[in-house]
Amino acid sequence: MVRTEITLFLKNVPGELAKLTLMFSENKINIDAITIQDATSYVEELFKARGKTLKRHATAASYSMIQKESEQFALVRLLTNDTDKTIDLLSNADYLYEITPVMAIELDNQPGTLAATAKKIGDAGINISYVYGSVSPSEGKTLFIFCPEDIDLASKIFKKE
Repeated sequence: MVRTEITLFLKNVPGELAKLTLMFSENKINIDAITIQDATSYVEELFKARGKTLKRHATAASYSMIQKESEQFALVRLLTNDTDKTIDLLSNADYLYEITPVMAIELDNQPGTLAATAKKIGDAGINISYVYGSVSPSEGKTLFIFCPEDIDLASKIFKKE
């Protein structure tokens, strides 16, 4: 199913994740999926991608400076049970964020189900930009978030099922 992922930069200091998640909790917002990574790798990948497409808008020295500054932040991607309310809260609290359509697919928690899902997307000629997931062994299900380059085509693959 197509969902709206929210991506934001969070200061890489103690207490910032607690501050963000407490804000969600106080406003009855549940996090359905989340991944957090050092923003440095995000900046590096952006630099590499722009170099490959010849759309680099800054010098390598500029990107080195940005990369050093990016160490002060974490890149957070998340899905919540109320995207509109989440966006309002983030806006009012002056967080910088962007939204991206992604595929949220519930899979059986068994060997090979992720492989089969990735194969369906790949067989359709769709590249997966990134994926993250969660596992709940007690329920026997997993939730994986896929960011395909062609969200419309990817959603058609799973509507057939």
